[in-house]
Amino acid sequence: MTEGVSIAIDPHVHSEQSYDGREPVEMILAHARAIGLDGVVITDHDEIEASRRAVELADEFGLVGIPGVEVSTAQGHLLAIGVDSRPAKGMDLDKTIEVVRDDGGVAIVPHPFQRSRHGVRKRNLDDCDAIEVFNSMVFTGYRNRRARTYARRHDYPPIGASDAHYLPFVGRAYTEITLSDTEIARPDVDGEVVVDAIRSGATSISGKRTPITRSVRQYANGALKKAAYGVAARMPGLSVSPYSSG
Repeated sequence: MTEGVSIAIDPHVHSEQSYDGREPVEMILAHARAIGLDGVVITDHDEIEASRRAVELADEFGLVGIPGVEVSTAQGHLLAIGVDSRPAKGMDLDKTIEVVRDDGGVAIVPHPFQRSRHGVRKRNLDDCDAIEVFNSMVFTGYRNRRARTYARRHDYPPIGASDAHYLPFVGRAYTEITLSDTEIARPDVDGEVVVDAIRSGATSISGKRTPITRSVRQYANGALKKAAYGVAARMPGLSVSPYSSG
């Protein structure tokens, strides 16, 4: 690999393990390979088992395996990328970021300032490792522009991601990550190298927004599934599994 060569990663993708997802890990990985990505990070809501499985299977699809999870903190959602275990949900944002770093991962704030999607408010965003400045599922470009301006002013690495819950949207937006180690050949790239590159700020964004009609549909379906999942979870004696969300 020559210096300056980058790989394309979609670091924010949901599988059927998310209450609002539907796609099996194998299909996501096959699709990522087909569209030319070098890797995807499965970041299910407060669940990491499917992401671990994706890491185990990644090499079979010629992809880089990186574990992750979208954590529900007390102040909003946080992407924990490169972690071995799922941080407990409901902790303060700062504490969650500390846990992620202690586990060797990077803490990325997704869709910031978007309260309808549990984005972290500006007043609560004191420290993180990177900010998602391009989320393909936003309804308009305003939120992405605001996130990009904030990241630039505070010198946070920019992250682009699809936030896909359905297969056709995987890779709609992604992050180009430059790997500085010229001794690494592409087949030998591992998740730790990618996480280190994100942490160092060697990122740029690519992609485009998902059509607003599709974004609205995904958002509405996700809200309905979340409500149904919450009701089921409160019913005594009823077994609840994120894999049954459909």
